[in-house]
Amino acid sequence: NPRMPPSPSRAEIPRLRRPWDPAGELAALPWDAVPILARLVRCEDAGTPAQATTARLAWDPGALWVRFDCTDDHAWATLTARDAPLWREEAVELFLAAGEADPERYVEIEINPLSALFDALVHNPGLERAALAADTSFDWPGIRWAAGCLPEGWWAALALPWSGFPAAAGGPLCGPPPAMRANLYRIDRPPGSPPEHSAWSPTFVAPA
Repeated sequence: NPRMPPSPSRAEIPRLRRPWDPAGELAALPWDAVPILARLVRCEDAGTPAQATTARLAWDPGALWVRFDCTDDHAWATLTARDAPLWREEAVELFLAAGEADPERYVEIEINPLSALFDALVHNPGLERAALAADTSFDWPGIRWAAGCLPEGWWAALALPWSGFPAAAGGPLCGPPPAMRANLYRIDRPPGSPPEHSAWSPTFVAPA
């Protein structure tokens, strides 16, 4: 899978000093208090993307919290239905599995600038694209998401209850696991220019 890194980057996700309100408005949460965990780089060569993306992650006993901030001169999307093929337009993506082993089953979550959501349980035996299958009937229980505009682009945020972590990807969980495999990804499709794919942990493979 071109989204899952062959030699993963490593980071420690900070714990929130106080748990956030699980029903709180995602845009209103104090994200500035969460340090930037990742500055995404070009997927194929780890170079600097034309349009920057940062990601902040934090956890509390109830959930994993994720936010992307995307510089974008022309943020766009047309898809609004849940589990639509958001990767064909502009989107940010999170790939997630519990444990440290190379995951053959993991969760893929995408959000676009219109706040459309894609969440699926992916089975990728042998980690080969030809064998990849995504089960879009999976909906992360209790997931919350949002997206919105910034002066220089757009943002997207997620709240993922640990209790909703699927068994096939290492769950269910009563709290954060000792380790997770994950990647953070962005697909940017500026009008009139080639698409750009960026990631926290680059795969060094040109996206298909």
